[in-house]
Amino acid sequence: MRHLYSLFLASAALLFTVRAFPSTTPTLELRADTFENPVLWQDHPDLDVFRIGDVYYYSSSSFAFSPGAPLLKSYDLVHWTPVSHSVPRLNFGDKYDLLTSSSRAYVKGIWASTLRYRKSSDTFIWLGCIESGQTYVWTADGTNAAKNNGEVSNWTWKSKGTLPRCYYDSGLFIDDDDTMYVAYGSKEIMVAQLNAAGTAEVKSQQVYASPDGAYIEGSRMYKINGTYYIFVTKPADDEWVLKSSSPWGPYERRILVDSIAGPLSNAGNSHQGGIVDTKDGKWYYVAFMDAYPGGRIPVVAPLTWTQDGWPEVTRVNGEWGKTYPLPVRTDKTVPPPTNIDTFMGPSLSHEWEWNHNPDNSKWKFVGSSGGIQLQTATITTDLFSARNTLTHRILGPKSSGTFRIDISKMASGDRAGAVLFRDVAAYIGIHKEGAVSTLVMVNNLNLTMSTWATSSSGKVAASGPTVAAGTTDLWLRVEADITPAFGTSTARKATFWYSLDGKKFSQLGDPFSLTNTWQFFTGYRFGVFNFATKALGGQVAVKSFQLQKL
Repeated sequence: MRHLYSLFLASAALLFTVRAFPSTTPTLELRADTFENPVLWQDHPDLDVFRIGDVYYYSSSSFAFSPGAPLLKSYDLVHWTPVSHSVPRLNFGDKYDLLTSSSRAYVKGIWASTLRYRKSSDTFIWLGCIESGQTYVWTADGTNAAKNNGEVSNWTWKSKGTLPRCYYDSGLFIDDDDTMYVAYGSKEIMVAQLNAAGTAEVKSQQVYASPDGAYIEGSRMYKINGTYYIFVTKPADDEWVLKSSSPWGPYERRILVDSIAGPLSNAGNSHQGGIVDTKDGKWYYVAFMDAYPGGRIPVVAPLTWTQDGWPEVTRVNGEWGKTYPLPVRTDKTVPPPTNIDTFMGPSLSHEWEWNHNPDNSKWKFVGSSGGIQLQTATITTDLFSARNTLTHRILGPKSSGTFRIDISKMASGDRAGAVLFRDVAAYIGIHKEGAVSTLVMVNNLNLTMSTWATSSSGKVAASGPTVAAGTTDLWLRVEADITPAFGTSTARKATFWYSLDGKKFSQLGDPFSLTNTWQFFTGYRFGVFNFATKALGGQVAVKSFQLQKL
């Protein structure tokens, strides 16, 4: 997870243009015999993947976004949709609640974690080490997933406490006899055996030491044809395979991938992740690429096996292929990532995550008309310290996020709008002072790398017209290009737009330069916010959000 690179930081300026946006009629995607990498152009790193019946499940990290540990499903390893979060709330300490500007959890929280289904108890089990301390355990009833061909009728996650040891970058494995093991560690790979209930450790021992002390992490443990495997990554280029006849070793090592070129330019090499089989016995490696400014995105490649039991990635001209045959042919499908969300409730869809834990007393669904009400939850001048910023992953390589907002109940001193959220951020929104509501584009919102303290709370880069105080329909749009530019001096751009009728959009401010640095770990997101600078009491209603690929 802690990759070592060096990149640059870019800045932004001003512009004003007018645009009419294209129609948004949805189209059905035709099924093909092949697929293209990346399979999902969204930030879903540190993945763990497995199959139950016809259903593939994918768990990933989420850092300080809440709820955490998003869980996706697929029927073909190519088309994915979020269905749950394994950690409903980040109950890891006060810093995850954004209670003060000096106590925040940026870059902390849920890193590489692990999820598995235990057939004997019909239970999903999630494990994650938080801040190199304890390992937290969450479980969900499987609702007879094994008997229902992998389908889960509803997800209800419950905290099962903690294990005292940090199972760093862990991989949970359940053996044929139902014994639970956890592979974990860096440089030295350990295997722990849990008790029958999964609530305590029985034993733990080192099973492999990295040659020359090389840093390795991201353990995933499997048993295939009676042989035990631990897959580990040597960030950020290589994937190693450890192989043994016993979970306790000794383990042999081979290199699965070694700095092979990936399917996208200006992105890192494919590594980490895990492997999974199909019902007809084929195997696939699901990895990710460092694709900043968009984050880390998943790619898939077929696996074959040598006669002596070592996996090999199927390459195309010596590289990770851009295109491969579709892993599974099926009529089952999942919803596409582009959509319109009118927030009908009773809960937020799993595309959404708050920046840190929300103050649930300060937001609610509006009612039968749809929408969510965001009351001001924090008095601050710093967006990075404001509670209840709601975020959505960007769809690459280019997409827009459009929020339709009712600003009629904002109070003097309130700030509300649509943000392009990361450690170097910008937004378009309303600054209300007295009875005057002014459209602004604000950039230069920056966190200091490594300490993640706010170095700049932003400056108004462009001002638009004043908006009538009683405005109940204001459309705010962010268009973002997250085409990979990792390790380059190229700055991808985002633009900010507004409309009073939902049809004719005007750009406000110059294109904003996205940063390509990796240290914040997560990629850019769309977000919507509302905070106070004077007193609490104001509110906005977010009527809808549309994600559209450009």
